[in-house]
Order: sequence, then C-alpha cells, then structure tokens
Amino acid sequence: MAEARWPEAGDGAPPGVPGFVHSAFAPLVVAVADRCLRRRYGQGPAPVGTGTAIVLVSAAGDRPSADHVRATVAVGGRVGPLFFFQSVPNSVAGHVAARWGLDGPVVCLSPTGPAGEDGTVEAELLLYDGDADEVLLVAIEETPDGTPTGAVAALLGGGAGR
Repeated sequence: MAEARWPEAGDGAPPGVPGFVHSAFAPLVVAVADRCLRRRYGQGPAPVGTGTAIVLVSAAGDRPSADHVRATVAVGGRVGPLFFFQSVPNSVAGHVAARWGLDGPVVCLSPTGPAGEDGTVEAELLLYDGDADEVLLVAIEETPDGTPTGAVAALLGGGAGR
C-alpha cells in the first residue's frame, strides 16, 4: 500500500525525536515510518479503526545507546533517565503508534534470518489471524557493530475496518 526508505535522494541525517537521545536508531525508525505513512495517509493520523500493527525488525536494537549505558555504568557514572525509556525498541514503535493513531499490536523482532523475511512472516501472521488489517513493517539496516545506517518501511495489508 506504501513504502519508503531512509535515506532517499536528498536525505541527510534523520531529524531528532523529542525524548530520544544519543543514537540515530529512534530518529531513523520515526523518519522512515513517517515517510511511509504519509505516502498512504497524507499528514495523518491514520483513519480511526484501521487496525494498523507495527512490526519493527532490528538485529541489534539501539546498540549505540546500550553501549553508552554499559560504558557509563562501568566507570561508576550516572545514566540519564531517557536511556531507561529508550532502552527497548518498543518505545520508539509506541511513539510512532501514538503519533499516527495506530491501534494494532506492536511487535519487535531480532531476526534469525534475513530481516525482510522474518518481518514479512510476522506481518502475515498478524493479518491472517485478524490481529490487524494493516501492518507497518520497519526494518533497520545496521553495520556489524550495530550502528544504524538506513531503514525500509512498508505498509502491508488490505485496508480499514476490523
């Protein structure tokens, strides 16, 4: 129904997201999700009752933030409170859901195979089981050390009204 990438031609770094600090993980998820959803729904929110789930697929999650927390604790430093909030990928997926009025399940996966395959299988299960009418599938591309480098988003499914 819609798809997007980050970066696309002309993109720089994704804009920051209030409440998320230190790494590009959350801004990348929000930027690609917003781009995909705008292509389907304009400026939003999604129509009430659409039943849109989110499936976020990331091999490492927000590893730069996790590494920062680990290093801070190792030297006896104080970890900022925002790191507790953003320590799980569900927090940014929930941010996207709230921002767009998405009312379906939120699922975060660490793929065991190709990210697109694992994410698509989960999306198909949500659609088949009737848990969602649409699924926003977001896959984050990362370097071997977990640094986010890009993302792809696709809105899958058939439409509104569970």
